[in-house]
Amino acid sequence: MIPVRWMLIAVVATVLVVGGAVAGLRLGAQSDPPGWQGYVDADYVRVGPTLQGLLTKVSVVRGQDVGVGDSLFEQDPVDDQAARDEAAAKLAEAEARLVNLQNPSRTTEVAQGEADLIDLRAARDRMRRECERSRELVGTGAVSKQRFDQDCADAISTAARVDSAEARLAQLRAPTGRVQEIGAAEAVVAQSHAQLAQAEWRLTQRRVGAPAAAQVADVYARPGETLAAGTPVVSLLPPGNILIRFFVPEAALPGLATGSSLSVGCDGCPAGLGAKVSFVAPQPEYTPPVIYSESTRDKLVFLIEAHPQPDSLRWLKPGQPVTVRLAAPTS
Repeated sequence: MIPVRWMLIAVVATVLVVGGAVAGLRLGAQSDPPGWQGYVDADYVRVGPTLQGLLTKVSVVRGQDVGVGDSLFEQDPVDDQAARDEAAAKLAEAEARLVNLQNPSRTTEVAQGEADLIDLRAARDRMRRECERSRELVGTGAVSKQRFDQDCADAISTAARVDSAEARLAQLRAPTGRVQEIGAAEAVVAQSHAQLAQAEWRLTQRRVGAPAAAQVADVYARPGETLAAGTPVVSLLPPGNILIRFFVPEAALPGLATGSSLSVGCDGCPAGLGAKVSFVAPQPEYTPPVIYSESTRDKLVFLIEAHPQPDSLRWLKPGQPVTVRLAAPTS
């Protein structure tokens, strides 16, 4: 037979082994990070017209993927096309008036002025020589004093006519408008450019494209409806606008900060989904708007928002319940 003393030792050893195993299990359970219930939400981009108008075409349907600039919807452009054409015509008219004021006189008038100046310069030179010859001959008596005075007066008169012709030719070559007239015409041209730019902008607003790559979440209007400016026509969901909202008790708040890594679990989702905290509410709430657990009722909780990692987005849909935990630190 086995002595009683050895039997007691065996019993005590068994108890210690079992107790150590149970303690180890409890310690492992306590070391697991806590989990919080939450849900997937989204910040939708609601796209509407910038101008009031008649909706003539909707180019997308719910669930469709669109890229940046892809057409979403169009409005009736007839009135804006007419306004653009009118502004373009006014600009052309203003530019033509400015060019007319900036240009010199007609080519034929300038050529005539140049010919007149050449003729007058020749006459001036001839009259000057006559005056000098009379000056030499008046002392000999071959030319009378009256003739000498007349020749010199004609030389002076012809020189004055040359000066007048030169001034007239300079005026013919100069812009036909005065400085003030040209400045006013330039201002009209600038104004016409601005009006044309405004008309073209209004016309481009009649076709609205996607501001970002996204999925069409909903379509609110149909062709034939007259919509006010800003009325949503299409709702878009860019992948980066999906987020997770969950609530934690005050005791768990110190472990969560902006940038903290989280692990996300949901039904049917693979393991390893991750997210990062992007917002921690500065004020507590008495009850979260959606309650997934009785343990969160009637307690002060803080709203936490987190953005999923890019490789986790395909598994997360708005409204889907999830379980969120602090991610285990990487070694």
